[in-house]
Amino acid sequence: MTILPLHPAEHATPDALRAFLAQCQAAAVRDGNAKLASISLAVDALDPLAVLESIFEPGEPHFYAERPNLETAIAGAEPAVAFAAHGPDRFAAVERFIADTLAHTIAVGDVEAPFGGPHFFTAFTFAAEVEAGEPFPAAQVFVPRWQVARAGATTTAVANLLVTPDSDLDALAQRVWRAHGKFAQFRYREPALADDAPPPEFTSHETGDYRAAVAGALARIGAGEFEKIVLARAIDLRTTRPLHPLRVLNGLRQQFPECYAFSLANGRGQSFIGASPERLVRVSRGVLETEALAGSIRRGAGASEDAALGAALLHSEKDVREQRLVLETITGRLAQLGLKAEHPAQPGLRRLANVQHLHTPVRAELGDQVSLLTALSWLHPTPAVGGTPVAAAVARIRGLEGFPRGLYAGAIGWINARGGGEFLVGIRSALVDGATARVYAGAGIVAGSNPEKEFAETELKFRAMLDALRRP
Repeated sequence: MTILPLHPAEHATPDALRAFLAQCQAAAVRDGNAKLASISLAVDALDPLAVLESIFEPGEPHFYAERPNLETAIAGAEPAVAFAAHGPDRFAAVERFIADTLAHTIAVGDVEAPFGGPHFFTAFTFAAEVEAGEPFPAAQVFVPRWQVARAGATTTAVANLLVTPDSDLDALAQRVWRAHGKFAQFRYREPALADDAPPPEFTSHETGDYRAAVAGALARIGAGEFEKIVLARAIDLRTTRPLHPLRVLNGLRQQFPECYAFSLANGRGQSFIGASPERLVRVSRGVLETEALAGSIRRGAGASEDAALGAALLHSEKDVREQRLVLETITGRLAQLGLKAEHPAQPGLRRLANVQHLHTPVRAELGDQVSLLTALSWLHPTPAVGGTPVAAAVARIRGLEGFPRGLYAGAIGWINARGGGEFLVGIRSALVDGATARVYAGAGIVAGSNPEKEFAETELKFRAMLDALRRP
């Protein structure tokens, strides 16, 4: 990426903007390659989700991810450049696309600010191939035409434009200038909804027989086919009123500030949203962070009951064994990459609003030889969403569950121009499509699992998303 010593705030005129775009076009003509022009600017404090909701259009792709308790959020829409891939090479293909795009990127402004510069919004489905009719490809990545992100007290707006040898520079300059004015004094638009609108009515239908699937998995575990398999349920909802995915998401982020609130829209009216408790991988300043999250129990009605339930989880042989399988697989994969993993000797508790989990944070010095996407390709899917051994378990999931997972339990995140980024696991999630939604929840099955108890665990995990969708 080429960074020019030009600051938009100090040259904030349409003529200066057009002159910058003319430089980009001249480079495109000279090299015979289109250039991605990226303009970053610190702006007054904005709420990225409120901005996205204010300009939300079902026909435009968008991306959103937030950790409310860490005061970080990033949103973007309208692809400037995009790419899709499938198959076992999909992570490498996306990495090549990102490298090629950056090789032809010219950036100005607050590029070094938090979330400055172009960001690549990326998603990988659970499986390396998708079935006909699924709403998202096996791998997708796009750089948005506009992006707004918040890190603590800093808000950065970024405009990204594809400049070709024959681009209309006047039209491009006007588009950016209008966006600059909008973000300098942004006015939120309240989505229209009549105050006296009746609450929506819902009908629901579940795909498959979960208890039977668990029993089938236990038989295969008993036969030695694998040690653990994660099986999910899917509940299809239909409502009398179209669902607004971002309004549902706003309720989730308020209820679960310690989770990743996320939304990914495909531009054809379908959005994948959720509040995931699980980080898949984060890379920043040469350090990789991931975690082992497995084993669940409900929250208590009071402090004493809550503590007792947490202690029971910490001493549950079945849950501790399940969590250890996840941790050993993660550290083993990092070791195969030549990375030395560091983690506490014993798991702790991750307490969410409605459930608590066994949790072990893991970190490793990344070095110069391993990229974020390389690490991601080795870590996904973790045993927390697949099983152990992963290949044997994953091969059985589709047949036992009875539906394609799509982005459920997939990898969703962003990568910046410096190779850093963050990916979450797409769990506690729903696929929203107009007046319908498919809601997902899963549980890890090991020797000693009980079909009724696993069903009850998924019921607990379903509750938050179902409540959010049914909220008026």
